[in-house]
Amino acid sequence: MSRGRVGVLVPPANPSAEPELTRLLGSRADMHAARFPVRPGLAPAERLESYNAALPAMTHAFGDLPLDALVMACDAPRYLLDPDEDREGCLRLTERCGVPFASATMAILEAIGHLGLEEVHIVSPFQPWLTELAERFWKAAGLRIAGVLPVRAQGGWSPYTITPAELVEQVKQARLPRDGVLLFVGSGMATLPALGTLGAGNDRVLLTSNLCTAWWALSRATGKPVTLNRSPHRRAS
Repeated sequence: MSRGRVGVLVPPANPSAEPELTRLLGSRADMHAARFPVRPGLAPAERLESYNAALPAMTHAFGDLPLDALVMACDAPRYLLDPDEDREGCLRLTERCGVPFASATMAILEAIGHLGLEEVHIVSPFQPWLTELAERFWKAAGLRIAGVLPVRAQGGWSPYTITPAELVEQVKQARLPRDGVLLFVGSGMATLPALGTLGAGNDRVLLTSNLCTAWWALSRATGKPVTLNRSPHRRAS
């Protein structure tokens, strides 16, 4: 097989990471997924902490399957850390596994640097406390935050249940800059169906957790530079 192999670690109930990454990786890489253990009865912050704690053991979930890249396709747990902790943890796991490893947050940061961007507008489906942690994380990573737009599902705060139509409507209502950089956090939020509409007729740069993760994984799995356009939604849509 000439395609690369990408290992993907996702939370148990995440409905969007695998479908979106499969589409984004396309014919250039095969995806193999493993899910973090279910931790019933934990508070949200404790559940996220459990994913960070389980991460070293989860990198062995693929046994002897040869991988070309390995990613933690969920950014929420990493907002409990600071960027330096996240980066150092990824480097340690790369050394331990012998395979390039990145969290979704480190993939996002590398993509932003690749595009030469300095300022983003965060679009977050998380509960307010987690959105605040995400904003703090990206500020600590050296980004200027132009603003934060909380987007809410009909039933409450949930990246897993907000629909692309709800996402589009709330972004449109917010009247965000037509030439700004929008960073959609949360790998569990379905974003690909919304990007074409949100990027039509303007000069926005639209980046998502899954889009950046796929770009990072492809650049390692194929061993070749992968172009990330300043208008990536036009390729993804």
